[in-house]
Amino acid sequence: MDASVMNQNNEISDLEPNARQRLLEMATKLFAEKGYAGTSVREIVDRAGVSKPVLYYYFKSKEGLFYAILEWAAAVQQEIITEIFTTSGTVLDRFIYFYRRVSEGVEKHQDLYKMIHGLIYGPPQGAPGYDFPKYQRHMFDAVKRIYTNGLTSGGAKAADEDEVAFLVLSLIDFSLNMNQVLPELADPQRPERLLRLAFEGLNQGEKP
Repeated sequence: MDASVMNQNNEISDLEPNARQRLLEMATKLFAEKGYAGTSVREIVDRAGVSKPVLYYYFKSKEGLFYAILEWAAAVQQEIITEIFTTSGTVLDRFIYFYRRVSEGVEKHQDLYKMIHGLIYGPPQGAPGYDFPKYQRHMFDAVKRIYTNGLTSGGAKAADEDEVAFLVLSLIDFSLNMNQVLPELADPQRPERLLRLAFEGLNQGEKP
């Protein structure tokens, strides 16, 4: 690499120690609010309080920044999933803990959640191609693994593992979406109650 380029890169790095994270956070917020195509590089750097060369130094382009955000989202999700499997308890206990950690992650990274949700379920944004369904597959596989582990240990009754995953994730996803759309009706304890209701069942048993 040319010495002058190295010096320029070092100066940028030294002057902007938190620039990379600010760019990630501000771009995520803008992409969540305005979509990928509706957000300019100028808006991103202005919000982050840096210059365009700083963005290009860290991410090469707007597209590179976009992919870095998606890698960040995947890392956040993987951290939560990995943590789930370090816990103990019944299948229901672990599903409740799973919900709590996902809910905490959404609360901590609201713009990241809104951005990914918009890209998956919203109208086309002109964003670069990406395997967005992988986020859902990872969650689906994690729930199935929790359930199958419970079957192995005798902590759950036999059922179709795919349907169990659909049940749990539908309940959690709908609750999280409702919290975003109708925050006045948000109840952090509701998903836990619903999970218990789903696993304990509504059947009072056959009458004698």
